Amino acid sequence: MSIKLAAESLSSLPDSVAVPRYTSSDLAAGIVHFGIGNFHRAHQAVYLDELFNLGLDRDWGIVGAGVRANDVGMKQILAAQDYLTTVVEQDASETRARVTAPMVGFLEPGDSAAIIAALADPAIRIVSLTITEGGYYLDAEGAFNPAHPDIVADAAGFDAPGFDAPKTVFGLILAGLKARRENAVLPFTVMCCDNIPHNGRVTLNAVAGLADLVDPELATWVRETVAFPNGMVDRITPATSDRERAMVAEHYGIADGWPVFCETFRQWVLEDRFPMGRPALDRVGVTFVADVSPWELMKIRILNGGHAAIAYPAALMDIHFVHEAMEHPLIAAYLEKLTREEIIPVVPPVPGTDLEDYRQLIATRFANPRIGDTIERLCLDGSNRQPKFILPSVEDRLAQGAPVTGLALVSALWCRYCYGTTDSGAPIAPNDPAWERLQTAAIRARDAPEAYLEMTDIFGAAARHPAYRAAFIHGLRTVWEIGARRTLERYIQDAL
Repeated sequence: MSIKLAAESLSSLPDSVAVPRYTSSDLAAGIVHFGIGNFHRAHQAVYLDELFNLGLDRDWGIVGAGVRANDVGMKQILAAQDYLTTVVEQDASETRARVTAPMVGFLEPGDSAAIIAALADPAIRIVSLTITEGGYYLDAEGAFNPAHPDIVADAAGFDAPGFDAPKTVFGLILAGLKARRENAVLPFTVMCCDNIPHNGRVTLNAVAGLADLVDPELATWVRETVAFPNGMVDRITPATSDRERAMVAEHYGIADGWPVFCETFRQWVLEDRFPMGRPALDRVGVTFVADVSPWELMKIRILNGGHAAIAYPAALMDIHFVHEAMEHPLIAAYLEKLTREEIIPVVPPVPGTDLEDYRQLIATRFANPRIGDTIERLCLDGSNRQPKFILPSVEDRLAQGAPVTGLALVSALWCRYCYGTTDSGAPIAPNDPAWERLQTAAIRARDAPEAYLEMTDIFGAAARHPAYRAAFIHGLRTVWEIGARRTLERYIQDAL
């Protein structure tokens, strides 16, 4: 019988499970984090857990916050187990489990007044975010979109009497900063931990862009005073299902309502701009640099771009797990050819890193059979991921006059996926916030491929470039004519 995860039960867990060498009473809050999901608990929270285990910087405990409906369920589950998480790290040769405990609380999702009060607290010196790539209100060119209804609503109500319920994370952050400014409290650092190029700058544009609509003087203060360091984060972390809960119970005897499974590899490269101080994360493996751009571009284009590349052909071929996709010789060869020939040539040099070695490392990580990462997860939210992970490489190659055959095929396969059936005829469940729109366009594109490119808010300038249009149209027609499998064969043979 498994033991319910809780602070009082840690001493009863099996010796094979590492447990914290500190308790919640040893910690004080220093960070408010928006988005207490799997990736945060496998990444930032693990680094802090290791730091606290060393007896260092225990005034940087995490307070969770959120604005989405599913944040309520997450809060309830974590609160019931004293904000502890079982993290299971896996690679092809080993599996190890640990319980992490860096959280000291979770603000009630939707209680804007309580969240703003926490943000205004001088003890909070960092506000961090993992709100997914789609949470930053960006247009196809990567610019902040001030016309989004959520942003407009926050701006309209910001200074209204009694207004205390921003709809967005950025409304909450801005309200917290405004309160600190009015009370002569130095601003916290805003640390984005999402997979977006120049993620600190993107977050600054969202907070200051909202401030532009509210109070230009406040916006200027944000831009001149608040630090938004860029960072690159990396750890493959699948979604949690009943499968993972059952595995934790069976193998480790722990009843955890939301365990996290991840690979053993992890990386965090971060610009060292923290005016209010920071935890000594360099003691536990974080790399601090003056400019993170080379690392983030490498990771986003090779790893995240690689995920997008294998996701849609694998889905069309009815493959369930990512490692199974990498076991398929056509998908593995497609990824290798695409990365070597079209992606790496437009990735600038990275200090101390051989890009071919990095490519091979990524392929090995994708092939890890223990992770259980799913193709469905990789296919999620293509409308936000394609413009961030695939199309920037397209734009760079077009600017050089270089071919984009394989990169255009990635988006053609995505279009075919959004039609809603696999090559075998099996249905594909909606898997994007914009699914209805995408499927409507994909259905039109079966007979008129250029119809998919009419979504210029996704495709940007590439949609108007003759070379890209020709490659996309040919790729999509080929996929419809002969299926994903044979299309990959042609691409690999330089016959597409």
